[in-house]
Amino acid sequence: MKFTDLNIAEPILKALREKGYVEPTPVQEKAIPPILKGRDVLACAQTGTGKTAAFALPIVQRVLQVESTVDQRTPSPRALIVTPTRELAIQIDENVASYGKYTNLKHTVIFGGVKQGKQVDRLRRGVDILTATPGRLLDLIDQGLLKISDIEFFVLDEADRMLDMGFVNDVKKIIRLIPKERQSLFFSATMPNNIVKLAKEILTNEVRVEVAPPSTTAETIEQYLYYTNKPLKRSLLKHIIEDWSMDQVLVFSRTKHGADRIARDLKKADIKAAPIHGDKPQNFRQKVLKQFKEGTLQVLVATDIAARGIDIDKLKYVINFDIPNVAETYVHRIGRSGRAGEEGTAISICEPEENAYIRDIEKLIGLKIEVKSDHPFEQTDTPMTAAEKKEFEKEKQRKKQEFFANRKKKRQEGGGQRGNRNGGGGRNNNSKRSKDRSPADKKRREENLRAADGGGAQKPKSQDKNKAENNSEGGGQKRKNNKKRRNNNSRKRESIPTQRKSKNDSRTELLPKSLKDKYMFPLE
Repeated sequence: MKFTDLNIAEPILKALREKGYVEPTPVQEKAIPPILKGRDVLACAQTGTGKTAAFALPIVQRVLQVESTVDQRTPSPRALIVTPTRELAIQIDENVASYGKYTNLKHTVIFGGVKQGKQVDRLRRGVDILTATPGRLLDLIDQGLLKISDIEFFVLDEADRMLDMGFVNDVKKIIRLIPKERQSLFFSATMPNNIVKLAKEILTNEVRVEVAPPSTTAETIEQYLYYTNKPLKRSLLKHIIEDWSMDQVLVFSRTKHGADRIARDLKKADIKAAPIHGDKPQNFRQKVLKQFKEGTLQVLVATDIAARGIDIDKLKYVINFDIPNVAETYVHRIGRSGRAGEEGTAISICEPEENAYIRDIEKLIGLKIEVKSDHPFEQTDTPMTAAEKKEFEKEKQRKKQEFFANRKKKRQEGGGQRGNRNGGGGRNNNSKRSKDRSPADKKRREENLRAADGGGAQKPKSQDKNKAENNSEGGGQKRKNNKKRRNNNSRKRESIPTQRKSKNDSRTELLPKSLKDKYMFPLE
């Protein structure tokens, strides 16, 4: 079958021909016809089989048909596509733009992590197809900047991950805000019971599309397993990248901190690597993702959530640095390679405590993963017993508490040293006191300093007298004489620096006790 056999409009077919698309994938072949007929669809297919085009192509055509029947375009979106991650939202919007290239449809994408100004401006100019993440979507609705009351087509992509990430309440709230009379599409790589239950609440007389058994991997992906000890994982990772001559590889880490650490370690080995996860700024994430797609970045280290938006047609290698404790997650991870019929290779690095996870994965996918034992970092340790694991967790908590205690102590010591450098009162202590003093306090302090100086400075009354004389006739000459006398006194004081800076200088005894307690710095 070809795309021309699916009753797709000519403007869309023209865009497909430019991209070189001739034959639809199985999920596209089964999902597009019922969607074009206006049926609700619940589709399950493994990652990388063309799910995005399976709903994006018919949605573009359906919205195009609706817009051609109305006299005036509405600024409110007709189609809403909701997806869990920013990267995936951007990817879907790019596909919508590509398929609707020769139509007059307007589209945009909104997501969190960036300022909303540009997104709001785009919405105000009118949008037909809107792709969004749940948080930013509901935020703009609450601000009164977006209405979804005209939605006729609703798509929930990566439905299983959406619910796993805790978006179930957001999804239900969105469902309540859009019209009941609509066409709803659910697309997912796996089909757990909670997705089926939610589908029954939302979909009406739906068509269920399955192109492969739930939670299976693509046949084009070769899977390999390396057993090793936990301390040797990073060394084995470098060995695999070099041994397989990988020029573009996606590495999965269980945690954000782990992703950062793996990327740092690879860069020390002169391997171009960068992490991508939810704690990274959106601009940074887009930058490294672009570099990875262009091939200038050799290794991209990602967490599960961030990797959902990584769609690279010819990505060949995926490495599981950490084995996922949820077997379905393994299916999502390796589905980043071998996309759209291309060949892919998935490699997993397993430490003793993850051996049980491998058994769960093999049971889920119904396949025995091939083990690679010809490497210098073989697994020699055995999984911990229950008692050993309990002791390990106890020691882990102790080290964690010790780490934070030492960090707190260092901060306190650093603060004390800064305080001593600033006269014992902390940073900028003297300047703060100076700002807080009233003019009367400043005057009294000057008088006491003069008293402590042994009468070297002029008395206030003498100063006033000199000022009066300076303002009278012949004051100019007297000002010059006074200036000369002050300069001579200054040179005399500078000639005996040891006497003035002596800690036992008796002149400091002239300072009143109340002021001694107030001013902690030594007076010179």
